[in-house]
Amino acid sequence: MKLIRFGDIGSEKPGVQLEDGTRLDVTGFGQNYDENFFGGDSLERLQNWLNANKDNCPKVDENTRLGAPLCRPSKIVCIGLNYAKHAEEAGMAIPKEPVLFFKATSAIVGPNDDVVIPKGSTKTDWEVELAVVIGKKASYVSESEAMNHVAGYVLHNDYSEREFQIEREGQWVKGKSCDTFAPLGPFIATKDEITDPHNLNLWLNVNGEQLQNSNTSDFVFNIPESISYISQFMTLLPGDIISTGTPFGVGLGFNPPRYLKPGDEVELGIEGLGTSRQVARAFKLD
Repeated sequence: MKLIRFGDIGSEKPGVQLEDGTRLDVTGFGQNYDENFFGGDSLERLQNWLNANKDNCPKVDENTRLGAPLCRPSKIVCIGLNYAKHAEEAGMAIPKEPVLFFKATSAIVGPNDDVVIPKGSTKTDWEVELAVVIGKKASYVSESEAMNHVAGYVLHNDYSEREFQIEREGQWVKGKSCDTFAPLGPFIATKDEITDPHNLNLWLNVNGEQLQNSNTSDFVFNIPESISYISQFMTLLPGDIISTGTPFGVGLGFNPPRYLKPGDEVELGIEGLGTSRQVARAFKLD
């Protein structure tokens, strides 16, 4: 299944996207896409409910806003320098263990919402990433069991403010957690929808120019390794997100570096996970 959430900010409803692109409102199922949904048998129950009720589900207009396809999870755990060529462009050695950092869940927005350049920012950067959605509580899991804890996959743009991240005492979370810095979606593809998450093309354009174009086969640490490793240090809860890193082509890697300006348009996509689009705008007080 492809899970969506739609509607105004703060009032998103659950839906599904069918193979032909039709979007259906599944509010009648009675459950939103949160920790309880991903942690139980709700995916299976939703599929059975949909089989029986699909013809009665209201259609979602194609112009309706899409929100992030899950309710705010307990955490977003990100893996840095997880593509060999990205580590090279950043001038850093390939890590011997996964480099972990958190991204505040308050940064989550819909896939096509604006990205807000933070107050005082001059170095807002882009990062197309494959994100994994946890479907079963994971603590001290082995690599051989790790994929049993995956519910699905989602497109993520891990926006980063490089001055905040690198130049101000190197505390990555500050440069990763600004409001709007985690657009997710358009949908979560359940695990059965993606044959091989380690062989997916991913790309990103800025103002129509392709700047990132790679494949998840360039991972330094694959998904089972990453889930198992993270679970040695913290419990992963259903609905939690692991963002698996970005390939080469980020603004920081250019000489000179290139960063977003108000009005810039960022488009990105991953094979099997759809596309998203954000327009950059300057911060202003409401």
